[in-house]
Amino acid sequence: MISRIYIEENIRRHPRVEAICDRFPTARKIVCQRYGEVFNPKAQNFRLQKQQPALILAEKFQNFVLPAPTGYGIGAQHNYYFSHMLNCLYDCRYCFLQGMYQSANYVLFVNYEDFEQQINEVSHQHGGELAHFFSGYDCDSLAFEPVTGFAQHFLPIFERLPNSYLELRTKSTQIRSLLEREPNAACIVAFSLSPDEVAVKVEDKAPTLEKRIKAIQKLQDHGWLVGLRFDPLIYQDDFQVQYRQLFEQVFSILKLELLHSVSLGVFRLPEKYFKKIHRLYPETKLFSGPLETENGMTSYQQVLEREMFDYCSQLIMDYVPQEKFFPCRL
Repeated sequence: MISRIYIEENIRRHPRVEAICDRFPTARKIVCQRYGEVFNPKAQNFRLQKQQPALILAEKFQNFVLPAPTGYGIGAQHNYYFSHMLNCLYDCRYCFLQGMYQSANYVLFVNYEDFEQQINEVSHQHGGELAHFFSGYDCDSLAFEPVTGFAQHFLPIFERLPNSYLELRTKSTQIRSLLEREPNAACIVAFSLSPDEVAVKVEDKAPTLEKRIKAIQKLQDHGWLVGLRFDPLIYQDDFQVQYRQLFEQVFSILKLELLHSVSLGVFRLPEKYFKKIHRLYPETKLFSGPLETENGMTSYQQVLEREMFDYCSQLIMDYVPQEKFFPCRL
């Protein structure tokens, strides 16, 4: 899967780097000074690189934990996100990462201990007030878990923080490491879900809806808290039928007592990201409308967005109590 690994000079002998390199003995190893030399140059083709991305092992020096956008949250007074990795194994057409980054290569920051220190500091700043830390903002939290050991490292941290929760946002079925340990009450495994008809068209390389639902079942059977993230809502001519069937399918198998939260979000991209993605994939019907741009953001026309959002909100409220539902229309 990985044929080239770029390694920053300063971390060549880091134990996590050596362990990852051992997993890919035939991969070409290339030393660089800083990951930006490989990741940031403008003369790159994201779509072409996505066919065979390289792995870049790097060290992060600042901004380990950042405040989440206003209105983003699932019930805590304080919300933060952190990114141990840049870019995703999957290739979803609506993903903002394609518009944000020049490169499709994966960047993994191996200095987990520095993230850990700042998470501890931020958590303790809030005393007994509840704080949520979201991973999976710039990547999928679990898709690369067999290589990164990310969840294995960070789950014990949150067991020691009584006022803080970790959300692992994912589309992945890489849940073996979670099933091999006792469920962590301070962790929410949150699955992004779309109707089958949508997933097949715009969620390339991601597990099917059926496989994600089976992963949810296994986790709940083992005692893990799960979250459902219906985000972003994607328009199709018969979206009412598709989303009604999706909710029926998902909620028919869920254990409500182990459902932490359900969120709902709309399709929205910064205009410059949207234009870049559209240039990369002009044939994708997702970008044929009915869209509009206002105040630098591209989204569905307001009337349609409101119709979709209200329709899906009403359906979800038939299944879950209001205190577990977190609609988000940033």
